[in-house]
Amino acid sequence: MMAIQTSSDKELRSIIFEKERVIVKFIDEECQICKALAPSFSTFSEDPKYQDITFLKMDAAENPVSSKEVKLTGTPFFAIYFKGTLRDCALLSSEEDVRKYLDRLVSCQE
Repeated sequence: MMAIQTSSDKELRSIIFEKERVIVKFIDEECQICKALAPSFSTFSEDPKYQDITFLKMDAAENPVSSKEVKLTGTPFFAIYFKGTLRDCALLSSEEDVRKYLDRLVSCQE
């Protein structure tokens, strides 16, 4: 079981090329929705259905390069990567939206 890893601008590059499927949750310490979604994000990370996905979280303010790359518009902001390529990114505010993103990432093919 993979827990959620905290990542940084420096590490993200190597992780998205090393791991086939990656989801990144950009958070802000003051963000109430980030806090509200934390338990479900954690639950998803332990779900066998998503065992092939690497779960990362990053502080948006501390990681300007990655935040700029995904055109961060607020938090919690999610980005999904498949084989080193950014597939999608968006501001998500519900558990259901996050689940849809994870399902989309699971179904990514070559």
